[in-house]
Amino acid sequence: METRLIMEKVNPAGYSGMLELEKAQSAAGIDPILKELIKIRASQLNGCAFCLNMHTKDARKNGETEQRIYALSAWREAPFFTEKERAVLALTEAVTLISEEGLPDDVYQEVRKQFNEIETAELIMAVVTINGWNRIAVATRKMPPID
Repeated sequence: METRLIMEKVNPAGYSGMLELEKAQSAAGIDPILKELIKIRASQLNGCAFCLNMHTKDARKNGETEQRIYALSAWREAPFFTEKERAVLALTEAVTLISEEGLPDDVYQEVRKQFNEIETAELIMAVVTINGWNRIAVATRKMPPID
């Protein structure tokens, strides 16, 4: 496969807007490992090789284990994730696949048991942001570097 276009060169204003959105997420108080779990899980669902490559590396740098990264696509069956992480992973899946059934009340309520309103808003924005990046990378066929 070949890259279709390089978004940052062809549409620098739009790309810059995405970078600002990412910057706002970096300032949010979400735990770095939790943030990477969101990014990896959304990228798995969206089939984004570029983002999977980037965020699995970033997760490792932040102290995430290989075991949990490998099991992330089966998080419901794996015993390695906390209740807090499970709530966020369910939220990530629901928002990523929002056209299927919206954000179900039970998923939202579980997140709210674990996080306050501001944290919940930050989590939703983190999911929205990685979904934007995934869509840019998949649509343009952005390729991960070969190490």
